[in-house]
Amino acid sequence: MNVFRPEATCAALIVEAATAHPNADAIVLPGDRVTYAQLLDGATQWARHLIALGVTSGDHVGILLPNSTEFMKALFGAMLAGAVPVPINVRYRGQEIAALAADADLVTIITTNESDQHIRFTERLCEAFADLAVERDPQRLSLAQASRLRNIVIANGPAATGFVLRSAVAATAASITRDAVEKRWCSVRAEETALILYSSGTTARPKGCLLSHAAVVAQGRLMAGRYRMTAQDRIWAPLPMFHIGGISPLMAIASVGGAFLSMQWVEAGQGLAMMASERVTIAYVLFQTVITDLLQHPDFSQYDFSATRLMISNLAMQPPWIAELLAQRLPGAVQIGTFGMTETVGAACTHSPDDAPEDRLHRLGSPLPGVEVRIIDEDGLDVASGAIGEVLLRGPTLFSGYYKDPENTASALREGWFHSGDRGSLDAHGSVMFHGRLKDVLKVGGENVGALEIEAVVGMHPAVKGCAVVGMPDPRLMEVPVAFVELRPDTNVTAEELAGFCVGKLASFKLPRRVFFVSEWPMSATKINKPELVSRLAALLADAPESTGGSAVRTSAH
Repeated sequence: MNVFRPEATCAALIVEAATAHPNADAIVLPGDRVTYAQLLDGATQWARHLIALGVTSGDHVGILLPNSTEFMKALFGAMLAGAVPVPINVRYRGQEIAALAADADLVTIITTNESDQHIRFTERLCEAFADLAVERDPQRLSLAQASRLRNIVIANGPAATGFVLRSAVAATAASITRDAVEKRWCSVRAEETALILYSSGTTARPKGCLLSHAAVVAQGRLMAGRYRMTAQDRIWAPLPMFHIGGISPLMAIASVGGAFLSMQWVEAGQGLAMMASERVTIAYVLFQTVITDLLQHPDFSQYDFSATRLMISNLAMQPPWIAELLAQRLPGAVQIGTFGMTETVGAACTHSPDDAPEDRLHRLGSPLPGVEVRIIDEDGLDVASGAIGEVLLRGPTLFSGYYKDPENTASALREGWFHSGDRGSLDAHGSVMFHGRLKDVLKVGGENVGALEIEAVVGMHPAVKGCAVVGMPDPRLMEVPVAFVELRPDTNVTAEELAGFCVGKLASFKLPRRVFFVSEWPMSATKINKPELVSRLAALLADAPESTGGSAVRTSAH
Protein backbone atom coordinates (compact mmCIF):
# COMPACT_ATOMS: atom_id res chain seq x y z
CA MET A 1 0.00 0.00 0.00
CA ASN A 2 1.25 3.48 -0.90
CA VAL A 3 2.05 5.95 1.82
CA PHE A 4 0.46 9.33 1.14
CA ARG A 5 2.99 12.13 0.94
CA PRO A 6 1.14 15.42 1.47
CA GLU A 7 3.81 17.42 -0.38
CA ALA A 8 3.30 15.46 -3.63
CA THR A 9 1.91 17.15 -6.72
CA CYS A 10 0.28 15.57 -9.76
CA ALA A 11 3.36 16.37 -11.85
CA ALA A 12 5.61 14.73 -9.27
CA LEU A 13 3.35 11.68 -9.23
CA ILE A 14 3.64 11.12 -13.00
CA VAL A 15 7.41 11.73 -12.93
CA GLU A 16 7.75 9.15 -10.15
CA ALA A 17 5.66 6.64 -12.12
CA ALA A 18 7.79 7.13 -15.24
CA THR A 19 10.96 6.68 -13.20
CA ALA A 20 9.75 3.51 -11.47
CA HIS A 21 7.82 1.94 -14.38
CA PRO A 22 9.21 3.47 -17.61
CA ASN A 23 8.27 0.60 -19.95
CA ALA A 24 4.92 -0.34 -18.40
CA ASP A 25 1.65 0.55 -20.11
CA ALA A 26 0.39 3.86 -18.76
CA ILE A 27 -2.57 4.73 -21.01
CA VAL A 28 -4.36 2.32 -23.34
CA LEU A 29 -7.20 3.03 -25.75
CA PRO A 30 -8.27 0.99 -28.79
CA GLY A 31 -5.40 1.36 -31.26
CA ASP A 32 -3.62 3.88 -29.05
CA ARG A 33 -1.26 3.22 -26.10
CA VAL A 34 1.75 4.79 -24.39
CA THR A 35 4.16 3.67 -21.68
CA TYR A 36 4.89 5.82 -18.64
CA ALA A 37 8.14 6.99 -20.23
CA GLN A 38 6.28 7.95 -23.42
CA LEU A 39 3.55 9.68 -21.41
CA LEU A 40 6.10 11.77 -19.54
CA ASP A 41 7.96 12.58 -22.76
CA GLY A 42 4.72 13.63 -24.48
CA ALA A 43 3.66 15.71 -21.47
CA THR A 44 7.07 17.41 -21.42
CA GLN A 45 6.69 18.28 -25.10
CA TRP A 46 3.29 19.83 -24.38
CA ALA A 47 4.79 21.79 -21.48
CA ARG A 48 7.40 23.19 -23.86
CA HIS A 49 4.78 24.15 -26.44
CA LEU A 50 2.60 25.85 -23.84
CA ILE A 51 5.55 27.82 -22.47
CA ALA A 52 6.43 28.79 -26.07
CA LEU A 53 2.87 30.09 -26.47
CA GLY A 54 3.33 32.32 -23.43
CA VAL A 55 1.61 30.22 -20.77
CA THR A 56 2.93 31.16 -17.35
CA SER A 57 2.69 29.47 -13.95
CA GLY A 58 -0.86 29.52 -12.67
CA ASP A 59 -2.46 30.19 -16.08
CA HIS A 60 -5.59 28.23 -16.97
CA VAL A 61 -5.40 25.96 -20.04
CA GLY A 62 -8.55 24.49 -21.55
CA ILE A 63 -8.51 20.98 -23.01
CA LEU A 64 -11.23 20.20 -25.55
CA LEU A 65 -10.30 16.69 -26.63
CA PRO A 66 -11.97 13.29 -26.47
CA ASN A 67 -10.44 10.61 -24.25
CA SER A 68 -7.08 9.81 -25.84
CA THR A 69 -3.39 9.54 -25.07
CA GLU A 70 -3.15 13.10 -26.43
CA PHE A 71 -5.59 14.27 -23.76
CA MET A 72 -3.44 12.67 -21.03
CA LYS A 73 -0.24 14.20 -22.41
CA ALA A 74 -1.89 17.63 -22.59
CA LEU A 75 -3.33 17.27 -19.07
CA PHE A 76 0.01 16.45 -17.47
CA GLY A 77 1.84 18.79 -19.85
CA ALA A 78 -0.13 21.75 -18.54
CA MET A 79 0.75 20.67 -14.98
CA LEU A 80 4.44 20.32 -15.88
CA ALA A 81 4.29 23.88 -17.24
CA GLY A 82 2.99 25.01 -13.84
CA ALA A 83 -0.41 25.76 -15.36
CA VAL A 84 -3.91 24.63 -14.36
CA PRO A 85 -5.69 22.35 -16.88
CA VAL A 86 -9.44 22.84 -17.34
CA PRO A 87 -11.05 19.90 -19.19
CA ILE A 88 -14.03 21.00 -21.29
CA ASN A 89 -17.15 18.88 -21.75
CA VAL A 90 -16.97 17.55 -25.32
CA ARG A 91 -20.78 17.73 -25.59
CA TYR A 92 -20.79 21.50 -25.09
CA ARG A 93 -22.05 23.67 -27.90
CA GLY A 94 -20.60 27.03 -28.80
CA GLN A 95 -22.45 29.15 -26.26
CA GLU A 96 -21.50 26.79 -23.42
CA ILE A 97 -17.83 26.70 -24.48
CA ALA A 98 -17.70 30.50 -24.65
CA ALA A 99 -19.26 30.82 -21.19
CA LEU A 100 -16.78 28.36 -19.67
CA ALA A 101 -13.79 29.97 -21.39
CA ALA A 102 -14.76 33.36 -19.98
CA ASP A 103 -15.65 32.08 -16.51
CA ALA A 104 -12.45 30.01 -16.20
CA ASP A 105 -10.20 32.80 -17.57
CA LEU A 106 -8.66 30.42 -20.09
CA VAL A 107 -5.53 31.75 -21.82
CA THR A 108 -5.12 28.78 -24.18
CA ILE A 109 -7.32 25.96 -25.44
CA ILE A 110 -5.92 22.68 -26.79
CA THR A 111 -8.15 20.90 -29.31
CA THR A 112 -8.06 18.72 -32.43
CA ASN A 113 -9.17 19.10 -36.04
CA GLU A 114 -9.10 15.44 -37.04
CA SER A 115 -11.76 14.54 -39.58
CA ASP A 116 -12.59 11.16 -38.05
CA GLN A 117 -13.90 12.62 -34.78
CA HIS A 118 -17.59 12.25 -33.93
CA ILE A 119 -17.60 15.98 -33.23
CA ARG A 120 -15.74 18.62 -35.26
CA PHE A 121 -14.28 20.62 -32.38
CA THR A 122 -12.99 23.46 -34.53
CA GLU A 123 -16.54 24.04 -35.73
CA ARG A 124 -17.79 24.13 -32.14
CA LEU A 125 -15.09 26.66 -31.26
CA CYS A 126 -15.97 28.84 -34.25
CA GLU A 127 -19.56 28.62 -33.00
CA ALA A 128 -18.31 29.82 -29.61
CA PHE A 129 -16.13 32.67 -30.87
CA ALA A 130 -17.66 34.38 -33.89
CA ASP A 131 -14.68 36.71 -34.33
CA LEU A 132 -12.15 33.88 -34.77
CA ALA A 133 -12.66 34.05 -38.53
CA VAL A 134 -11.38 37.63 -38.72
CA GLU A 135 -8.48 37.39 -36.26
CA ARG A 136 -5.21 38.34 -37.95
CA ASP A 137 -2.80 36.84 -35.43
CA PRO A 138 -3.99 33.46 -34.04
CA GLN A 139 -1.17 33.48 -31.46
CA ARG A 140 -2.49 36.72 -29.97
CA LEU A 141 -6.25 36.57 -30.09
CA SER A 142 -8.52 39.36 -28.96
CA LEU A 143 -11.98 37.85 -28.63
CA ALA A 144 -15.07 39.64 -27.40
CA GLN A 145 -16.48 36.53 -25.69
CA ALA A 146 -13.29 35.55 -23.80
CA SER A 147 -10.96 38.49 -23.24
CA ARG A 148 -8.09 36.50 -21.69
CA LEU A 149 -7.99 33.79 -24.37
CA ARG A 150 -4.80 34.32 -26.38
CA ASN A 151 -4.73 31.26 -28.62
CA ILE A 152 -6.39 27.96 -29.55
CA VAL A 153 -3.96 25.19 -30.46
CA ILE A 154 -4.72 22.35 -32.87
CA ALA A 155 -2.93 19.25 -31.60
CA ASN A 156 -3.73 17.09 -34.64
CA GLY A 157 -5.28 17.68 -38.03
CA PRO A 158 -5.15 20.41 -40.69
CA ALA A 159 -4.93 24.15 -40.14
CA ALA A 160 -8.04 26.28 -39.61
CA THR A 161 -8.54 30.04 -39.68
CA GLY A 162 -7.96 31.61 -36.28
CA PHE A 163 -6.25 28.54 -34.82
CA VAL A 164 -2.57 27.83 -34.14
CA LEU A 165 -1.11 24.59 -35.43
CA ARG A 166 1.06 22.97 -32.78
CA SER A 167 3.85 22.65 -35.35
CA ALA A 168 3.90 26.43 -35.75
CA VAL A 169 5.59 26.83 -32.37
CA ALA A 170 7.74 23.70 -32.58
CA ALA A 171 10.99 25.61 -33.14
CA THR A 172 10.45 27.87 -30.13
CA ALA A 173 9.35 24.89 -28.03
CA ALA A 174 12.52 22.98 -28.93
CA SER A 175 14.63 25.76 -27.42
CA ILE A 176 12.99 25.32 -24.00
CA THR A 177 15.09 22.94 -21.92
CA ARG A 178 13.96 20.12 -19.65
CA ASP A 179 15.53 22.05 -16.79
CA ALA A 180 13.22 24.97 -17.53
CA VAL A 181 10.22 22.64 -17.46
CA GLU A 182 11.40 20.98 -14.26
CA LYS A 183 11.83 24.37 -12.65
CA ARG A 184 8.19 25.13 -13.47
CA TRP A 185 6.62 22.03 -11.92
CA CYS A 186 8.99 21.91 -8.97
CA SER A 187 7.90 25.41 -7.99
CA VAL A 188 4.25 24.35 -7.66
CA ARG A 189 3.08 23.78 -4.08
CA ALA A 190 0.78 20.94 -3.08
CA GLU A 191 -1.92 23.30 -1.80
CA GLU A 192 -2.15 25.09 -5.16
CA THR A 193 -4.85 24.24 -7.71
CA ALA A 194 -4.06 21.18 -9.83
CA LEU A 195 -7.08 21.41 -12.12
CA ILE A 196 -10.51 22.93 -12.41
CA LEU A 197 -13.42 20.61 -13.17
CA TYR A 198 -16.75 22.14 -14.04
CA SER A 199 -19.89 20.55 -12.63
CA SER A 200 -22.45 19.26 -15.10
CA GLY A 201 -24.77 22.16 -14.37
CA THR A 202 -28.07 20.23 -14.36
CA THR A 203 -29.68 22.55 -11.80
CA ALA A 204 -27.74 25.79 -12.29
CA ARG A 205 -24.89 27.18 -14.31
CA PRO A 206 -21.80 24.96 -14.12
CA LYS A 207 -19.45 25.72 -11.24
CA GLY A 208 -15.68 25.38 -11.49
CA CYS A 209 -14.41 23.11 -8.69
CA LEU A 210 -10.89 24.01 -7.56
CA LEU A 211 -9.04 20.75 -6.87
CA SER A 212 -5.62 21.09 -5.26
CA HIS A 213 -2.64 18.87 -6.00
CA ALA A 214 -2.74 17.64 -2.41
CA ALA A 215 -6.42 16.64 -2.69
CA VAL A 216 -6.05 14.93 -6.08
CA VAL A 217 -2.94 12.97 -5.09
CA ALA A 218 -4.41 12.07 -1.69
CA GLN A 219 -7.63 10.74 -3.19
CA GLY A 220 -5.74 8.70 -5.78
CA ARG A 221 -3.42 7.11 -3.24
CA LEU A 222 -6.18 6.45 -0.73
CA MET A 223 -8.44 4.85 -3.32
CA ALA A 224 -5.56 2.72 -4.63
CA GLY A 225 -4.93 1.55 -1.08
CA ARG A 226 -8.60 0.73 -0.45
CA TYR A 227 -8.80 -1.33 -3.67
CA ARG A 228 -5.34 -2.85 -3.11
CA MET A 229 -4.09 -1.68 -6.48
CA THR A 230 -0.62 -2.71 -7.64
CA ALA A 231 1.50 -2.10 -10.72
CA GLN A 232 0.00 -5.29 -12.18
CA ASP A 233 -3.54 -3.89 -12.15
CA ARG A 234 -5.23 -2.69 -15.32
CA ILE A 235 -8.26 -0.49 -14.69
CA TRP A 236 -10.90 0.10 -17.37
CA ALA A 237 -12.57 3.47 -16.86
CA PRO A 238 -14.53 4.57 -19.96
CA LEU A 239 -16.05 7.72 -18.47
CA PRO A 240 -15.07 11.05 -20.08
CA MET A 241 -11.95 12.79 -18.79
CA PHE A 242 -13.81 16.06 -18.22
CA HIS A 243 -15.65 14.12 -15.49
CA ILE A 244 -14.25 13.20 -12.08
CA GLY A 245 -15.12 9.57 -12.91
CA GLY A 246 -12.30 9.71 -15.46
CA ILE A 247 -9.76 11.73 -13.47
CA SER A 248 -10.05 9.86 -10.16
CA PRO A 249 -9.25 6.32 -11.39
CA LEU A 250 -6.45 7.72 -13.57
CA MET A 251 -4.70 9.26 -10.57
CA ALA A 252 -5.29 6.15 -8.46
CA ILE A 253 -3.75 3.71 -10.92
CA ALA A 254 -0.91 6.12 -11.81
CA SER A 255 0.01 6.26 -8.11
CA VAL A 256 0.98 2.56 -8.27
CA GLY A 257 2.26 2.42 -11.85
CA GLY A 258 -0.61 0.31 -13.26
CA ALA A 259 -2.38 0.74 -16.61
CA PHE A 260 -5.32 3.07 -17.26
CA LEU A 261 -7.64 1.88 -20.04
CA SER A 262 -10.29 4.05 -21.60
CA MET A 263 -12.20 4.77 -24.82
CA GLN A 264 -12.83 7.85 -26.93
CA TRP A 265 -16.57 7.18 -26.85
CA VAL A 266 -18.33 4.53 -24.78
CA GLU A 267 -19.44 1.66 -27.04
CA ALA A 268 -20.35 -1.60 -25.35
CA GLY A 269 -19.08 -4.05 -27.97
CA GLN A 270 -15.69 -2.41 -28.26
CA GLY A 271 -15.54 -2.07 -24.48
CA LEU A 272 -16.15 -5.78 -23.92
CA ALA A 273 -13.50 -6.70 -26.46
CA MET A 274 -11.03 -4.35 -24.81
CA MET A 275 -11.72 -5.61 -21.28
CA ALA A 276 -11.14 -9.20 -22.38
CA SER A 277 -8.11 -8.72 -24.64
CA GLU A 278 -6.33 -6.38 -22.21
CA ARG A 279 -7.05 -8.64 -19.22
CA VAL A 280 -8.67 -5.87 -17.21
CA THR A 281 -8.49 -6.46 -13.45
CA ILE A 282 -10.69 -3.54 -12.29
CA ALA A 283 -13.77 -2.23 -14.11
CA TYR A 284 -14.65 1.31 -13.00
CA VAL A 285 -18.11 1.72 -14.54
CA LEU A 286 -20.33 3.31 -11.86
CA PHE A 287 -23.39 4.13 -13.96
CA GLN A 288 -26.38 1.98 -14.83
CA THR A 289 -26.42 3.05 -18.48
CA VAL A 290 -22.88 1.75 -19.05
CA ILE A 291 -23.40 -1.45 -17.01
CA THR A 292 -26.65 -2.41 -18.76
CA ASP A 293 -25.18 -1.84 -22.24
CA LEU A 294 -22.27 -4.13 -21.35
CA LEU A 295 -24.36 -6.88 -19.77
CA GLN A 296 -27.00 -6.92 -22.49
CA HIS A 297 -24.61 -6.88 -25.44
CA PRO A 298 -25.20 -9.93 -27.67
CA ASP A 299 -21.46 -10.74 -27.79
CA PHE A 300 -20.95 -10.80 -24.01
CA SER A 301 -20.66 -14.60 -23.79
CA GLN A 302 -17.85 -14.65 -26.37
CA TYR A 303 -15.35 -13.03 -24.02
CA ASP A 304 -13.28 -14.18 -21.06
CA PHE A 305 -13.45 -11.82 -18.06
CA SER A 306 -11.75 -14.12 -15.57
CA ALA A 307 -9.02 -11.52 -14.93
CA THR A 308 -11.53 -8.98 -13.57
CA ARG A 309 -11.29 -9.05 -9.76
CA LEU A 310 -13.18 -5.83 -8.90
CA MET A 311 -16.07 -4.00 -10.47
CA ILE A 312 -17.07 -0.58 -9.16
CA SER A 313 -20.75 -0.95 -9.98
CA ASN A 314 -22.66 0.78 -7.15
CA LEU A 315 -24.82 -2.32 -6.94
CA ALA A 316 -26.90 -0.80 -4.13
CA MET A 317 -28.12 1.78 -6.63
CA GLN A 318 -28.98 -0.70 -9.39
CA PRO A 319 -32.27 -2.50 -10.03
CA PRO A 320 -32.40 -6.19 -8.96
CA TRP A 321 -32.14 -7.61 -12.47
CA ILE A 322 -28.71 -6.00 -12.88
CA ALA A 323 -27.51 -7.65 -9.67
CA GLU A 324 -28.74 -11.00 -10.98
CA LEU A 325 -27.04 -10.54 -14.35
CA LEU A 326 -23.76 -9.48 -12.74
CA ALA A 327 -23.80 -12.54 -10.50
CA GLN A 328 -24.36 -14.77 -13.54
CA ARG A 329 -21.98 -13.13 -15.99
CA LEU A 330 -19.14 -11.87 -13.76
CA PRO A 331 -19.18 -14.33 -10.87
CA GLY A 332 -15.48 -13.82 -10.10
CA ALA A 333 -15.66 -10.03 -9.75
CA VAL A 334 -16.19 -8.48 -6.31
CA GLN A 335 -18.82 -5.75 -6.64
CA ILE A 336 -17.86 -2.43 -5.06
CA GLY A 337 -19.97 0.60 -4.14
CA THR A 338 -18.75 4.17 -3.99
CA PHE A 339 -20.07 7.55 -2.89
CA GLY A 340 -18.46 10.80 -3.94
CA MET A 341 -18.57 13.84 -6.17
CA THR A 342 -16.32 16.32 -7.94
CA GLU A 343 -15.90 18.30 -4.71
CA THR A 344 -14.27 15.26 -3.05
CA VAL A 345 -12.18 14.29 -6.13
CA GLY A 346 -14.45 11.29 -6.65
CA ALA A 347 -14.94 8.58 -4.06
CA ALA A 348 -15.07 9.84 -0.47
CA CYS A 349 -16.58 6.54 0.71
CA THR A 350 -16.12 3.15 -0.91
CA HIS A 351 -15.84 -0.52 -0.12
CA SER A 352 -12.84 -2.71 0.47
CA PRO A 353 -12.81 -6.08 -1.36
CA ASP A 354 -13.00 -7.69 2.10
CA ASP A 355 -16.23 -5.97 3.15
CA ALA A 356 -19.19 -8.21 3.85
CA PRO A 357 -21.29 -9.01 0.75
CA GLU A 358 -24.39 -7.72 2.52
CA ASP A 359 -22.78 -4.29 2.84
CA ARG A 360 -21.34 -4.27 -0.68
CA LEU A 361 -24.72 -5.17 -2.18
CA HIS A 362 -26.84 -2.73 -0.18
CA ARG A 363 -24.60 0.20 0.86
CA LEU A 364 -21.88 2.33 -0.74
CA GLY A 365 -18.97 1.81 1.65
CA SER A 366 -17.14 3.54 4.47
CA PRO A 367 -15.06 6.75 4.35
CA LEU A 368 -11.51 6.65 3.02
CA PRO A 369 -8.83 7.09 5.71
CA GLY A 370 -8.86 10.66 7.01
CA VAL A 371 -12.29 11.42 5.52
CA GLU A 372 -15.08 12.21 8.00
CA VAL A 373 -18.82 11.98 7.31
CA ARG A 374 -21.77 13.44 9.21
CA ILE A 375 -25.50 13.25 8.51
CA ILE A 376 -27.48 16.25 9.76
CA ASP A 377 -31.13 17.25 9.90
CA GLU A 378 -32.69 20.56 8.84
CA ASP A 379 -31.62 22.12 12.15
CA GLY A 380 -27.98 21.15 11.62
CA LEU A 381 -28.05 18.43 14.27
CA ASP A 382 -26.55 14.97 13.78
CA VAL A 383 -29.20 12.34 13.12
CA ALA A 384 -29.40 8.83 14.55
CA SER A 385 -27.81 5.84 12.85
CA GLY A 386 -29.84 4.87 9.79
CA ALA A 387 -31.76 8.15 9.63
CA ILE A 388 -31.69 10.21 6.45
CA GLY A 389 -30.32 13.75 6.33
CA GLU A 390 -27.83 15.92 4.47
CA VAL A 391 -24.34 14.46 3.99
CA LEU A 392 -21.44 16.57 5.28
CA LEU A 393 -17.81 15.67 4.56
CA ARG A 394 -14.34 16.87 5.45
CA GLY A 395 -10.83 15.54 5.01
CA PRO A 396 -7.74 15.62 2.77
CA THR A 397 -9.60 15.13 -0.51
CA LEU A 398 -11.89 18.15 -0.22
CA PHE A 399 -12.00 20.82 -2.94
CA SER A 400 -10.80 24.36 -2.20
CA GLY A 401 -13.91 26.18 -3.42
CA TYR A 402 -15.70 27.27 -6.59
CA TYR A 403 -13.75 29.49 -8.96
CA LYS A 404 -14.84 33.14 -8.82
CA ASP A 405 -17.94 32.14 -6.85
CA PRO A 406 -17.52 33.22 -3.21
CA GLU A 407 -21.25 33.01 -2.50
CA ASN A 408 -21.60 29.33 -3.44
CA THR A 409 -18.24 28.55 -1.83
CA ALA A 410 -19.33 30.08 1.46
CA SER A 411 -22.62 28.20 1.29
CA ALA A 412 -20.95 24.85 0.57
CA LEU A 413 -17.91 25.10 2.88
CA ARG A 414 -18.86 25.96 6.45
CA GLU A 415 -16.63 25.50 9.50
CA GLY A 416 -14.44 23.04 7.62
CA TRP A 417 -17.34 20.86 6.47
CA PHE A 418 -18.58 20.48 2.90
CA HIS A 419 -22.39 20.58 2.78
CA SER A 420 -22.93 18.25 -0.16
CA GLY A 421 -26.62 18.80 -0.86
CA ASP A 422 -27.00 15.00 -0.96
CA ARG A 423 -29.47 13.04 1.16
CA GLY A 424 -27.77 10.09 2.81
CA SER A 425 -27.58 7.84 5.83
CA LEU A 426 -24.91 6.08 7.86
CA ASP A 427 -25.47 2.65 9.38
CA ALA A 428 -24.02 1.42 12.68
CA HIS A 429 -20.85 0.30 10.91
CA GLY A 430 -20.23 3.69 9.28
CA SER A 431 -21.26 2.61 5.77
CA VAL A 432 -22.99 5.31 3.75
CA MET A 433 -26.05 5.14 1.50
CA PHE A 434 -27.20 7.76 -1.00
CA HIS A 435 -30.89 8.72 -1.00
CA GLY A 436 -30.96 11.43 -3.67
CA ARG A 437 -30.31 15.14 -3.90
CA LEU A 438 -31.92 17.57 -1.47
CA LYS A 439 -33.12 19.52 -4.49
CA ASP A 440 -34.40 16.32 -6.10
CA VAL A 441 -37.22 16.09 -3.60
CA LEU A 442 -40.84 16.56 -4.59
CA LYS A 443 -43.31 18.34 -2.33
CA VAL A 444 -46.48 16.23 -2.63
CA GLY A 445 -49.30 17.66 -0.54
CA GLY A 446 -46.83 18.83 2.11
CA GLU A 447 -44.93 15.50 2.15
CA ASN A 448 -41.28 15.34 1.08
CA VAL A 449 -40.80 12.60 -1.51
CA GLY A 450 -37.33 11.68 -2.80
CA ALA A 451 -37.34 11.05 -6.54
CA LEU A 452 -34.73 8.33 -6.06
CA GLU A 453 -37.11 6.27 -3.90
CA ILE A 454 -39.69 6.14 -6.68
CA GLU A 455 -37.03 5.50 -9.34
CA ALA A 456 -35.74 2.53 -7.35
CA VAL A 457 -39.19 0.92 -7.18
CA VAL A 458 -40.00 1.50 -10.86
CA GLY A 459 -36.54 0.13 -11.68
CA MET A 460 -37.43 -3.14 -9.95
CA HIS A 461 -39.74 -4.03 -12.84
CA PRO A 462 -37.90 -6.53 -15.06
CA ALA A 463 -38.79 -4.60 -18.23
CA VAL A 464 -37.30 -1.30 -17.02
CA LYS A 465 -33.80 -0.34 -18.09
CA GLY A 466 -33.82 3.16 -16.61
CA CYS A 467 -36.16 5.58 -14.84
CA ALA A 468 -36.12 9.27 -13.94
CA VAL A 469 -38.82 10.93 -11.83
CA VAL A 470 -39.70 14.63 -11.91
CA GLY A 471 -42.51 16.69 -10.46
CA MET A 472 -45.65 17.73 -12.34
CA PRO A 473 -47.61 20.77 -11.09
CA ASP A 474 -50.86 19.85 -9.36
CA PRO A 475 -53.51 22.37 -8.21
CA ARG A 476 -54.36 20.42 -5.05
CA LEU A 477 -51.08 18.73 -4.02
CA MET A 478 -48.62 21.34 -5.34
CA GLU A 479 -46.82 18.69 -7.41
CA VAL A 480 -47.06 14.95 -8.08
CA PRO A 481 -44.54 12.40 -9.39
CA VAL A 482 -44.18 11.63 -13.09
CA ALA A 483 -41.89 8.85 -14.34
CA PHE A 484 -39.90 8.80 -17.57
CA VAL A 485 -38.94 5.22 -18.39
CA GLU A 486 -36.61 3.49 -20.83
CA LEU A 487 -37.46 -0.18 -21.44
CA ARG A 488 -35.01 -3.03 -21.88
CA PRO A 489 -34.69 -4.41 -25.42
CA ASP A 490 -37.38 -6.87 -26.51
CA THR A 491 -39.66 -6.08 -23.58
CA ASN A 492 -43.05 -4.46 -23.47
CA VAL A 493 -45.12 -3.00 -20.66
CA THR A 494 -47.83 -0.35 -20.58
CA ALA A 495 -47.89 2.82 -18.49
CA GLU A 496 -50.85 1.46 -16.56
CA GLU A 497 -48.99 -1.78 -15.78
CA LEU A 498 -45.97 0.11 -14.48
CA ALA A 499 -48.14 2.35 -12.31
CA GLY A 500 -49.91 -0.74 -10.98
CA PHE A 501 -46.56 -2.42 -10.26
CA CYS A 502 -45.75 0.36 -7.78
CA VAL A 503 -48.98 -0.08 -5.82
CA GLY A 504 -48.26 -1.66 -2.45
CA LYS A 505 -44.55 -0.83 -2.74
CA LEU A 506 -44.96 2.91 -2.27
CA ALA A 507 -47.31 5.08 -0.24
CA SER A 508 -50.21 6.27 -2.38
CA PHE A 509 -48.96 9.89 -2.52
CA LYS A 510 -45.62 8.64 -3.92
CA LEU A 511 -47.13 6.71 -6.83
CA PRO A 512 -46.23 8.11 -10.28
CA ARG A 513 -49.31 9.77 -11.76
CA ARG A 514 -48.11 9.44 -15.34
CA VAL A 515 -45.52 7.36 -17.16
CA PHE A 516 -43.82 8.43 -20.37
CA PHE A 517 -41.55 6.14 -22.36
CA VAL A 518 -38.24 7.35 -23.78
CA SER A 519 -35.79 5.78 -26.22
CA GLU A 520 -32.91 8.13 -25.34
CA TRP A 521 -32.10 10.34 -22.37
CA PRO A 522 -31.09 13.99 -22.44
CA MET A 523 -27.71 13.83 -20.73
CA SER A 524 -25.47 16.29 -18.92
CA ALA A 525 -22.02 14.70 -18.64
CA THR A 526 -22.88 11.31 -17.11
CA LYS A 527 -26.23 12.23 -15.52
CA ILE A 528 -29.76 12.46 -16.83
CA ASN A 529 -30.59 16.12 -17.37
CA LYS A 530 -33.74 16.44 -15.28
CA PRO A 531 -34.39 20.13 -16.05
CA GLU A 532 -34.61 19.09 -19.69
CA LEU A 533 -37.11 16.38 -18.76
CA VAL A 534 -39.15 18.99 -16.86
CA SER A 535 -39.18 21.18 -19.98
CA ARG A 536 -40.28 18.29 -22.13
CA LEU A 537 -42.97 17.35 -19.63
CA ALA A 538 -44.34 20.88 -19.86
CA ALA A 539 -44.47 20.59 -23.64
CA LEU A 540 -46.21 17.21 -23.43
CA LEU A 541 -48.80 18.55 -21.00
CA ALA A 542 -49.42 21.56 -23.21
CA ASP A 543 -50.07 19.25 -26.18
CA ALA A 544 -52.24 16.78 -24.27
CA PRO A 545 -53.22 18.20 -20.86
CA GLU A 546 -55.83 15.51 -20.19
CA SER A 547 -53.68 12.53 -21.15
CA THR A 548 -53.29 9.81 -18.56
CA GLY A 549 -49.75 9.02 -19.61
CA GLY A 550 -48.02 6.31 -21.55
CA SER A 551 -46.95 8.63 -24.35
CA ALA A 552 -43.80 7.75 -26.27
CA VAL A 553 -41.21 10.49 -26.00
CA ARG A 554 -38.21 10.66 -28.31
CA THR A 555 -35.43 12.58 -26.59
CA SER A 556 -32.12 13.88 -27.81
CA ALA A 557 -28.92 12.52 -26.35
CA HIS A 558 -27.12 15.87 -26.67
